[in-house]
This record gives sequence, C-alpha cells and structure tokens, in this order.
Amino acid sequence: MKEVSRRAFLKGALASTAAVAAAGTLGVSGLKAVAEGKAIYTPGTYSAIEKGAMSNVKVTMTFSETAITDVVVDTAGETAGIGLEEGERLAALLKELQDSYIEGPITLDAKTGATLTRNAAEKAAYKCVQQARGEIPVEVIDSSADEDKAADWLGEAPEVAESEIAETLTTDFLVVGAGNGGMAGAAYASSKGYQVLVIEKSTTHARTRHWYGAIDSEDAQALGEKPVDRAALRRELKRYASGKTNMNAFNTWINESAAMHHFVKSCYAKYAPDMQVEVTAGDEAIWPHAEESGFFFPVCEHYWGHGIDRNDMFQQIIEESGNKILFGTPLVKFEQDDAGRVTGVIAQREDGAYIRVNANKGVLLAAGGYPCNPQMMEQLDPLGTAVTTSNVAWPSDTGDGIKAAKWIGAAMQAEAAPMLFDRGIIAPGIDAGYKVTSTGDKIFPATEGQFNLGSQPFLKVNRDGKRFTDESGTYDMMPYAAYNQPGHVYASIFDAGMPDDVQRFHTLGCSAGTRKNPQGQLDRFEQQIEKGNAFKADTIEELADKMGFQGEAKETFLATVARYNELYDNQEDVDFGKQAYRLSEIRKAPFYGFWMGACILTTLQGILVNEKAQALDEAGKPIDGLFVCGDNSGGFFVNNYPCLMPGIAMGRTMTFAIKAVKVAMGEEA
Repeated sequence: MKEVSRRAFLKGALASTAAVAAAGTLGVSGLKAVAEGKAIYTPGTYSAIEKGAMSNVKVTMTFSETAITDVVVDTAGETAGIGLEEGERLAALLKELQDSYIEGPITLDAKTGATLTRNAAEKAAYKCVQQARGEIPVEVIDSSADEDKAADWLGEAPEVAESEIAETLTTDFLVVGAGNGGMAGAAYASSKGYQVLVIEKSTTHARTRHWYGAIDSEDAQALGEKPVDRAALRRELKRYASGKTNMNAFNTWINESAAMHHFVKSCYAKYAPDMQVEVTAGDEAIWPHAEESGFFFPVCEHYWGHGIDRNDMFQQIIEESGNKILFGTPLVKFEQDDAGRVTGVIAQREDGAYIRVNANKGVLLAAGGYPCNPQMMEQLDPLGTAVTTSNVAWPSDTGDGIKAAKWIGAAMQAEAAPMLFDRGIIAPGIDAGYKVTSTGDKIFPATEGQFNLGSQPFLKVNRDGKRFTDESGTYDMMPYAAYNQPGHVYASIFDAGMPDDVQRFHTLGCSAGTRKNPQGQLDRFEQQIEKGNAFKADTIEELADKMGFQGEAKETFLATVARYNELYDNQEDVDFGKQAYRLSEIRKAPFYGFWMGACILTTLQGILVNEKAQALDEAGKPIDGLFVCGDNSGGFFVNNYPCLMPGIAMGRTMTFAIKAVKVAMGEEA
C-alpha cells in the first residue's frame, strides 16, 4: 500500500467537502448504481478516528467514484505485539471486503487477533465510507497544532470550571495509574483494609513485568545465598549514574525490597499456591571473569513465571476488598489546598465528563514514563531517541503524570535515563530514530519487538562494514556506541557455532534466554528471514551481498571478518579489548547477520522523590500529600538503566509503591 502524506490527505479532504455535502445516501439506488458501474463515492481521501484498546485508531481511505483504492490503518498507539501489528492486516482486509460496505458496516469477525483494535478500525472505516458517500460531514484530522507546540512539551494545566465537574468522589488513598507500581500499592493498601481508589486512563491495567529485583529475600536465603555486598552495590549504582543518584532513595530499595517480595509472595500463596518463585542465584548469576571485566552482578532477580498474571491477581485483591479501579479515567490535574497540600485530582470519565476525586490521606502517582510521547522523547532524550528503532513500551506511557506534577511545582530529574535494550531488529537501510507515518504521527521504524539474539556479544559492524567497539557489555552500551555510526544502527554477525558460543558467553539477565534455548532463537531467526529482517548464507561473500554491503563497504566487511577471526585465533582483542571468552570465529556455514538499533522499554526520568516516596518541589522539600513511584519518578537512575542489577527497576517500583502507602496511612512516620 502506498502512504498518503498527512498534508496531502488534508488538502484532498478539504477540497471535496462541498461535493460530499451535496451527495446523497447510497440506499437501493446506490446498489443499482454499483451494478451499473456508476459513481457512488466522491473521489478523495477521507479519515476517521475511533478509540481502540490503548489509543485512537486512525483509518484513512482513498476513493475513486466506484471503489476504495487505498487504505491506511494507523495503530501506532496500540499494544506492542498485538494491536501494533494489526495495521497492515486490517488495511488489507478492509480493502478486500470493500463491496460489503454497500449494504452497511462490515464485521471482520476473527480474521485478526486484537478485538478492540479491530472493532475501532471497523467503525472508523465505515465512517470514511459514509464521508465519501456524503452521509456524514467530512472529519478533518490535523496534527499541525501539536507540531506548533513542539517547543514546549510541558504545556499548561487545563482550566476546569466548577460547573463542568459532574461528580465528586472521596477516598482515603488515591492511586493514579494501574501499572505495576499502582497495582502493587493498591493491593497492599487493600490487604491492610484501607480505603483506596485507582484511576487508570486505559481500558485495562498495564502489562505485568514478571521479573523484579529484591535484595536478601527469604527465597535467596533459602538457596544458601550470602547477603549481598551492599557497599559494592551502592558503589556500582553510583558509578553507573556518574554519582547523580539519590543514595537515600537507593537505600529504601536495598533495605525494604525483601519485605516487598514477602508481600508479593504472600499474595501468590493465597491466589496461586502452585506457583513458585525462581531466583537467579548460584552459578547462573555469576558474570564470568567479573573481577577482570569490572562488572558487579548481585543476586536480586526474582521471577514468577507464567501462571496467574500478577496484576490480575492484584486487581482481584483490590476488588475483593471492596475497593475499585476506574478504567478509562485519565488524570487531568492535581488539586491543592491553600497550604499547598495535594488534596486530590480532577479526572475525566470515559464519557468525557470531569470528576473530582478527594483523597484524605494522599495520592500516589504511578502513571508511567514518557516513551510513547514523541514530543517529550525528542526534547528530553535526543540521544535515546536517535539510537532507538523499536518501541515495546506500554502505549499509554505518555508522560501525563509527570506533566501534572510539574504543573504544581514538582521538580523533575534533569537528565534522561531510558531503558534501552540492544534488540531492535530492522531491515537493511533503515535509520534509527522516528519515522513519520502517512497520518503525520511519529513512530520508531521496527515492526518487531525484542529480538533476544541482539544481546549476544558477536561481531558488530557499521554500514561501512567496519567494527567500531568492544561488543561485550550491558544492553545499552551497543546502541549508544552506534550513535557515532551511520544511521545510528549496526549489524550483528555470527556463524553456525552460535549454540556453543552463547554458552561460553554466559550473558545474564533476560539475555540468558538465548543460551537457554538457542534453537528457539534460530527458529525466530528463520521467521525474521521470511520478513526480510535477517539473512543466512552459505558464504561470507553471499551474506555481505544480502546484508546490503556494496563496493568498498563490502571489501571492508570481508576484511573485518578476517581480522576478527585472527583476533579469535590469537585469543586477544588488541583492537578494542574484548575479553577472549567473548570472541567467536566466523568460519562455519551457514553464516548469519541482521541489522539493529535500540529497543526501548520505558523511560526512567521523572519527578524527584525522597526516601519516603514523597514528591519534591524545586527547593527539595516534600510536597505534602503527593507520592510518586515507578517510571514517572526520578533521582534513582540517571543517564542509563543499570542492566547489571536485573529487575531493579520493577523492584524499586513496587517497593516505593508500598512505602508510599505505609507513610500516607501512618504505618511509618
């Protein structure tokens, strides 16, 4: 399908408005007109929006007098791996079934897998048809106003008149956001018998992150693990954040994450007693040659597997206690009394009406980061934006909570801290960074989620066929190194020895998935070959051609592979210093290669908090009544996410959520 530019679409839609307004409905005469090949549509391009699972779904259709000639379905804001991948399939189906529109709205049934996304596309498509037939006014969608405001991501708090507030609710403790932090905090509060209300702008809670980091938990101790060297852990985070982290807040996680784990475990014991936690410990948690490499890897990763979904479990706890989650209810702004204490929020119901929620004890802001807000990404994290190809963040993470807190004077971390993984597989020739869609939206270009093989320290080269760094390190190091390379992307190259190589590499955290199931990753590779994102060849020369290396770049690539084999033979990387055990030879067919950039999970730059999870103002003083946890809180991770501490982000999120409840409800001073 061709792409129709947003400006061209607007021009065409506006030009046809008068003609469409004069056209009649189709009806029986329309059916006859179709049979006779007569005009039934006013030629032009029309667009419509309907609400999907997580965001608006845009459908843009181009018409001749008798047919739908082009369909574009924009599902960029839908769930990664579900709605996000439906766009092209929905567009093809809508175009294929166009004759069905003659008699009324169509139903795609189960031909696609994302029900809410599909339903939205069906409704929006029929609205396009109605516009082209003159049955309803033309719907003009123009995002130029948003572009004009691009210089100011923060904007201003909206004005809401008292007369616009349709309902007032009161609770003791209010949670804004039904993500991993908000659900954990609300579940803890509910388990203690506290009155709590959760508001969430999406139609469901966020996707559960099943891994979390906890220090010296009861389960780690049961495995015989010695207490973590906390001084070394503090030094490591300080080093990783260039000394910019809030060490008092870091101590909250160190000292209280075990209690957080105990609470979570007690929930599983009641609601899913057959599930057992897995702790990454023993030899599995040892980074080979750690002293030589300088990497510190503590035992902190806890994983509950794929039984009951943890946030489903937390929702059950919340609702069984008599508390509620109001979905489809986004935060509009915070409210304060004359002393500056946060007393609650103004929110908006799904029907568009405003509501006031008063919170007697406090408000927990747990609304996520801003990875799905291009405006904030480009201005607050230009480096992370430039090297990213794939976005698997939760679509509703658009920074709304951060902006609302800033509007009342909260201080925000000054530097970005994206969670980048070296797994954003893309087709050859595609640069990292945003791509502008046919409807004027900005999305990262990769069509896949995380490609786990990307984290293995194989040979990496740039578009000139040249190696440019030591490939062994944490997940974000390769994407950052690629910032200095053409297109901010790089290629990973390996041979048939991959299954043995990855055992020797012994990467840790979630990248261990490749060495635990190398054949599964090769199967995924074959799938990517079919999609044109990965390549396999019988010779290095053939691989070079398939990867897009030509002329001098091809010669350089072949010379780089020969040089890398030489380094492997000598078991010494004199070029960049990679440890010998992470070198690999590239000699045994078949040969494999793919291009990649960063895959962003979330952003960790948010509102500054103290060790009690209280939001801080610009003077460094707590804002009474406002607590913050999770990705929309800051001061903990700076510059990067420390991938050497697997699960620490989620562990911090839930630890601080529970901490906020304890402080707000008077369990702790």
